[in-house]
Order: sequence, then structure tokens, then C-alpha cells
Amino acid sequence: MSGHEKPEIPETRRLKKRREFTFAREGITERRKSVVVQARARAGEAPGPEIGEGFTATKKIGGAVRRNRAKRRLREASRQLLARYGRPGWDYVFIAREATLDAGWSRLLDDMESALISLARI
Repeated sequence: MSGHEKPEIPETRRLKKRREFTFAREGITERRKSVVVQARARAGEAPGPEIGEGFTATKKIGGAVRRNRAKRRLREASRQLLARYGRPGWDYVFIAREATLDAGWSRLLDDMESALISLARI
């Protein structure tokens, strides 16, 4: 094969259980105007090669429609950025803020990217 192979992109898995979210909460947190990102390395001898991702929005954001819209925006931003900046064997929780809905798309991407870069350095 020639030198044109794509680098392997780590797979992601969705965090669904409360204990997975609370586990990440006890890790490192990066806050930005439009998003909060919590991250923690999975414990154990074999944490796995995938990146865990979870999304949440509190009632401070608004009703169900506004919370779901905020989480959809976070999921799409994560889809674009997490494979590049996330660390395999780590879990990430993205928390929507009030500004998540009002921020422009490029601002949301910039905030999430800078938070993920800061977490990757630790």
C-alpha cells in the first residue's frame, strides 16, 4: 500500500447510564461560554480503544424542545471534533449552556474545540 492510508479514527460509544455520567463528572472539567466538557480516563487494565461521549442539558436551558435542540447541536459538533481531539479510553460528557442555543455554529465549534484541546493536554 502507498502512503495515502487514512489514519485510524477511534470509534465512539454513547454514554447512557447515570453512573457513566457521574464517573466523568469526577474527572477534569473545561468550561466555555457555550459548552461545558467533562472528561475522565476509564479505569481498569483494559479501558478499551473507543471514546465515550454523553450529552446533557438541564432545565435551566428551557423546556424539552430547547433541551433537545441544544443536545442535537452538541452531538453534531462532537461528531465533527471528538475523533480528532478525543483520547481513546476516555469518556467525555458535553453539557449544554444557555448560550449553546444562541451561539453561532462556528462559535460553538470553536468553544468545543478549545475545550477538547485543553483536555487533551492534561
